[in-house]
Amino acid sequence: RPWKKKKKKNCPSLSLAPGPEQCPLQPPLSPPSSQQPAVTMATEKVKDPMNSMGFLEAAVKISHTSPDIPTDVQLSMREHFLRRTQRMQRQTTEPASSTRHNSFKRHLPRQMQVSSLDLGNDYMVDKEEKPTSIGRIQPELYQQKAVESEDSSKNSNKNCGTINFSLKYDYENEALFVTILKAVDLPAKDLCGTSDPYVKVYLLPDRKKFQTRVHRKTLNPTFNESFQFPVAYDELGARKLHMSVFDFDRFSRHDMIGEVVLDNLFETSDLSRETNIWRDIQYATSESVDLGEIMFSLCYLPTAGRLTLTVIKCRNLKAMDITGYSDPYVKVSLICDGRRLKKKKTSIKKNTLNPTYNEAIIFDIPPDSMDHVSLHISVMDYDLVGHNEIIGVMRLGCNAEGLGRDHWNEMLAYPRKPIAHWHPLLESKKSEKEVLF
Repeated sequence: RPWKKKKKKNCPSLSLAPGPEQCPLQPPLSPPSSQQPAVTMATEKVKDPMNSMGFLEAAVKISHTSPDIPTDVQLSMREHFLRRTQRMQRQTTEPASSTRHNSFKRHLPRQMQVSSLDLGNDYMVDKEEKPTSIGRIQPELYQQKAVESEDSSKNSNKNCGTINFSLKYDYENEALFVTILKAVDLPAKDLCGTSDPYVKVYLLPDRKKFQTRVHRKTLNPTFNESFQFPVAYDELGARKLHMSVFDFDRFSRHDMIGEVVLDNLFETSDLSRETNIWRDIQYATSESVDLGEIMFSLCYLPTAGRLTLTVIKCRNLKAMDITGYSDPYVKVSLICDGRRLKKKKTSIKKNTLNPTYNEAIIFDIPPDSMDHVSLHISVMDYDLVGHNEIIGVMRLGCNAEGLGRDHWNEMLAYPRKPIAHWHPLLESKKSEKEVLF
């Protein structure tokens, strides 16, 4: 048969015709259902990425003269093909936002902008190392904080001496008489081993204070000074007597030695007659005297992306002027990612410690940015000459503490409804001053 020898000599590499005779180098193939070329079958396999294994098998067996590719190599080629196909098919878009909210895009953390992208399996992040906008957590910093907290607890137990004073109430004049008698075993604050002590006396929540004379170079001063606080007898149960002991410094800030606080005057002594009292001076680095309170309401409109903070009033503010009063105003700063975006302030109220404002402050904040912003509220004392002084501050937001966080969450839970609360003012920290000023 000459035709059989000719066909065997010139065996085409793409011949899939059925028959018992095949090329000796070709592995046995099952006959296809129709007379279609193998290239068409491979093209159809590409359209279905989930069945890519069949495509690879067909592509491998196109050449009848090449040996079979190992199974592990085929699996790795299949995974690479799936990753590439899925990466080409997926597409991410960002929703359009209002022009007044565009300023938030450049201030929000980087993590918000890339979290929705699918980078494929080649860029999988280890579960133990989660990226954050501020970097990875450094355990040594927390160890340092733990050491500092231990030092502060040791200082709180430090002996700061004792103070002797007396209390008596005058029913005819409706006044409380406080007499600072003496102090014993005060700690040395100066290099020469002595101190220059004096005492400040408050009857809270009133901001009016009295101060004793300064006694030079002694750790056991004798004061014998009396002070009169006008107060009704029925109000004594709600008052607190606060005494702060300081060391006077002529050329620097006065050092605080410690403080004594009496919460309930009726339980402490019999006010009908003069009572002599001894108390240990508690260690403190700054006065824990109340700085006052501020009342404001919060209301958020999600559809308009508008936050309204209405400053209502303040009470019992700290006196910052020599006259015993202050010139307070309220400043509100919008903070995002550690940066101040905007600030607004109320009007100034002259010579008062209980100002009333009823002024609204409005910020435009998109709903998806509410979890990344915070409000810093500062009650300031206006000075015509020099810098304005901070009376007290407080913070609002999801990451705030205490009532500031609770008020913020309550506002988000009840949109379009004004919610008002009283907030105590706190001392400002150095980090907050760097951001706000």
